[in-house]
Amino acid sequence: MEKAMEVELKAKKARIAARKMAVLEENIKNLALESMAEALVKNINKILEANEKDVLEAEKRNVKASLIDRLRLDEKRIKAMAQGLKDIAALKDPVGNIEEMWKRPNGLQIGKMRVPIGVIGIVYESRPNVTADAAGLCLKSGNAVILRGGSDAINSNIAIASILAEAALRSGIPEGAIQLIENTDREEVNRMMKLNGLIDLIIPRGGASLIKNVIENSTVPVIETGVGNCHIFVDETAKFEMAKDIIVNAKVQRPGVCNAVETVLVHKAVAKEFLPIMVRQLSSLGVEVRGCQITKEICPEVKEATDKDWETEYLDLILAVKVVENIEEALEHISKYSTGHSESIITENYENAMRFLKAVDSAAVYVNASTRFTDGGEFGFGAEIGISTQKMHARGPMGLKELTTYKYVILGSGQIRK
Repeated sequence: MEKAMEVELKAKKARIAARKMAVLEENIKNLALESMAEALVKNINKILEANEKDVLEAEKRNVKASLIDRLRLDEKRIKAMAQGLKDIAALKDPVGNIEEMWKRPNGLQIGKMRVPIGVIGIVYESRPNVTADAAGLCLKSGNAVILRGGSDAINSNIAIASILAEAALRSGIPEGAIQLIENTDREEVNRMMKLNGLIDLIIPRGGASLIKNVIENSTVPVIETGVGNCHIFVDETAKFEMAKDIIVNAKVQRPGVCNAVETVLVHKAVAKEFLPIMVRQLSSLGVEVRGCQITKEICPEVKEATDKDWETEYLDLILAVKVVENIEEALEHISKYSTGHSESIITENYENAMRFLKAVDSAAVYVNASTRFTDGGEFGFGAEIGISTQKMHARGPMGLKELTTYKYVILGSGQIRK
């Protein structure tokens, strides 16, 4: 097919498939997911060979290490992708579930039934595991999916998507239910965003520029998955060892992901004692710390932070640190600079914990835990389609239910309106 027509043709196939997907029995979807998981494991070498091409190309372009880590696959990560599909199969299917039912005085019974959205377009960057997660979640929720990954992972995505689509088709899933746009021209995304009537929803996953472009230019409805400028506030009652371990985990475990911490706020009352402990540990792990003036006075070895640092999602081994007067200043800072993703407070003070939970307007708000847990798998959703930072329809890790909508079903016995 002509590359210029690829997205339109695949969207038309997806629309036909979506009608069949909406009425597919749960056992067929589950068997397909199990088959898809087995196919990934069976084809590990094929996927790794394709992924190595992408990694080598990224290294040639001097892509930073944290982003290469997002791109790189190994046997463990592929098996985790397969397990994610099995986990989705084990989840209860929301499609067809009647959540509420009530009876009117005239005898009509009215209910809200969960139904698929239809055709979902996923636009994403770097992480090839999204290909499997998105395909699995869309399939189980009865949707057809059109995947458009970034050029940096094109070989990996083609390998994974083809394996999944073939396994699904063999298991009774309609042709066109899982499709990948192989054309890496950015104009293809622009075409996707204008396909009203063929695509029902677009979900962008990636950097700020990608998300901004989709939000501002799409005529197809969009669920915004936001940038993760995540914060941790160390309160004056925090246990130092706990705070240090949580911050290290949130920054170092996988710095190139959206739920990694980017700014740590430290209560002035404990700054002199706690900051040297934290900075020493982070520096030993290769983290570049950028601090406010008070932080630099306590730890002269850190770099000076600028106003730009407070609003930056580094996706790297860099951390901004600011000393604050109290919880009020911490909340004010978070309100000003947060992207609404994930924030955490480390405290032994119940009142401060509750105040933080209520006052912070983000999708996930923690007490005494790492922000790295903002993830569909960690929340028990099997996998996720993305982390929504908007407030309409879906917020936080988006699992099966967030990929459905509802319709009213009305049961009567001959009623007519007078």
